[in-house]
Amino acid sequence: MSLTKLALRFALPRPRIESFQRYLFIGPHPDDIEIGAGATAAKLAAAGKDVTFLICTDGRFGLENAPKGTSPEELVRIRKQESIRSAEKLGVRHVRFLDYSDGALYKKEDLLRSIARVVGETQPDCIFAPDPEVRSECHLDHRNVGDAARSVACFAPYRELMAAYGAAAADVKALAFYMTAKPDAIVDTTGFLDTQLDSIFLCHTSQFPPDADASKALALYLKLRSADHGIRRLSKAGEGFRVLGPTHMHCLPEADR
Repeated sequence: MSLTKLALRFALPRPRIESFQRYLFIGPHPDDIEIGAGATAAKLAAAGKDVTFLICTDGRFGLENAPKGTSPEELVRIRKQESIRSAEKLGVRHVRFLDYSDGALYKKEDLLRSIARVVGETQPDCIFAPDPEVRSECHLDHRNVGDAARSVACFAPYRELMAAYGAAAADVKALAFYMTAKPDAIVDTTGFLDTQLDSIFLCHTSQFPPDADASKALALYLKLRSADHGIRRLSKAGEGFRVLGPTHMHCLPEADR
């Protein structure tokens, strides 16, 4: 191990995800937060933490499994209701929507400004977002939201800079990427996997009909992922994240190791 890596590990340790009070989970679409970090969100909510969900796009083009004849406009309404019910299942009472069109039919700068305003309003200690650097991730909404979230997390503490984006400054202490290929922190989610699965398969039924092969495949994947991460944490279940603190976010390329 290099001296630089040792210095990062001991002098600049990564933030402990569960040590904070206020959390903002940012999802590209309805259901992404639940799939990527639902068990962790449920655990934090059960511990009395202040948890907010922010859903950036309306999911209007997820029509493959929706009832036949559903219009994109009707699906927007359905998916918003599903998101609220799903959050309630996880114990999360605060859900916000940006209402951008699914399919990246928006300007990235507008998305960034909107996320910045919500960060200023909710004042999170820790932000969760999809990892935009996963090589296999092809959905532009996922990459755009992850990119915008990490940019906002980096400059959130700077009052003048946030003001230029029409937002208040926020003392963001950690950024946790879900749906990541490089998890470096595992949350013990023992006892919360079933809650996560219920939030997806009992609530987001327009996307995951109970008897659909895709629903069964996703459920199996989440169970196996939970078991795999749990083993790494010496627990029955777990969720993995790539975590950065304020110093790791800027000018420290070694933090990506």
